[in-house]
Amino acid sequence: MIAVVLSMACGHTQKATQTAAAQQQVLQLIHLVNNNWQQTHQPTVNAFWDNAAYHTGNMEVYALTKHEPYREYSTQWATHNQWKGAKSDDISKWKLTYGETDEYVLFGDWQICFQTYIDLYKLQPDESKIARAKQVMQYQIQTPRNDYWWWSDGLYMVMPVMTKMYSITKEPLYLEKLYSYLQFADSIMYDDSEGLYFRDARYVYPKHKTASGGKDFWSRGNGWVVAGLAKLLQDLPAQDAHRLFYENKLKSMAAALKKCQHADGYWTRSLTDEKQSPGFETSGTAFFTYGILWGINHGLLSKVEYGPVVEKAWQALTTTAVQPNGTIGYVQPIGERAIPGQIVDKNSTANFGVGAWLLAACEMYRYLGKK
Repeated sequence: MIAVVLSMACGHTQKATQTAAAQQQVLQLIHLVNNNWQQTHQPTVNAFWDNAAYHTGNMEVYALTKHEPYREYSTQWATHNQWKGAKSDDISKWKLTYGETDEYVLFGDWQICFQTYIDLYKLQPDESKIARAKQVMQYQIQTPRNDYWWWSDGLYMVMPVMTKMYSITKEPLYLEKLYSYLQFADSIMYDDSEGLYFRDARYVYPKHKTASGGKDFWSRGNGWVVAGLAKLLQDLPAQDAHRLFYENKLKSMAAALKKCQHADGYWTRSLTDEKQSPGFETSGTAFFTYGILWGINHGLLSKVEYGPVVEKAWQALTTTAVQPNGTIGYVQPIGERAIPGQIVDKNSTANFGVGAWLLAACEMYRYLGKK
């Protein structure tokens, strides 16, 4: 009997040692990738979506590691941008359509920065950090419009802002408008039969088709949605009236993505028509890995069913995406669709791709601990 107990104890110790070693490997990669990015890129860049998407990943790394230089890097970026997105103070000129100038305050690509500002505020409260976020978002939710999110990327940019704003204000209108805005988005670009999103109304089938005549579901476009759902659910109150709706959407998207994962673990740029843009792509693969891992880690998705999915994906994200110096390659450049013939290789990197990879890596670290 004593021998059996000792054997079990040794088994548990060995398993714990293996888990710790696996987590340490992930942590080393996280530091390699994030330090490489920060050492080669200054934080004094604008607050537009691509830079802001990196910072959502950086803040997740800080939450995991508590490594102060990471928090300071995002603080320098926020300070450089005056804790604002688009900077116009003339409300009469605020616009919500696509635009990269300071009048497009209500355009979601200028609002994603508020995610990081709120996270930094929660770490070291100072009203000046969230004053602009409150001004903009409180104005927006008071308007009668619900058509703010007309492209799939916008669901990552702003859905988590709504739940984060609720977490600091307790204003229920944020959660009501979150649901209303998503209902509009679903009405124009969600394919219920496939459980996936078209990038926007211009790409809805059969108006738009792949070269072979099929539906064209852009990988990163769906990655934005899956990752946005995970971040939304992270801050959503357990008792929210629509929580089950968001949970079921994450589940249905995970099921759809499982079907179109490549045998080598990655996802191609056009999810259901691989020939449209074949080959490994990091940003979509990383966002899917993050969202599915989050679902497993929070009990929404079966580890038995989806564990192999994320483990194969993580293998691809480490053996192919990460270069020896920590650069993240194979990121499709800024765009809105899968482009036939577009070159994406080890030299293809981008801020948002690094952010997506960091999100996946942090969630993989937590997954290994639970496993």
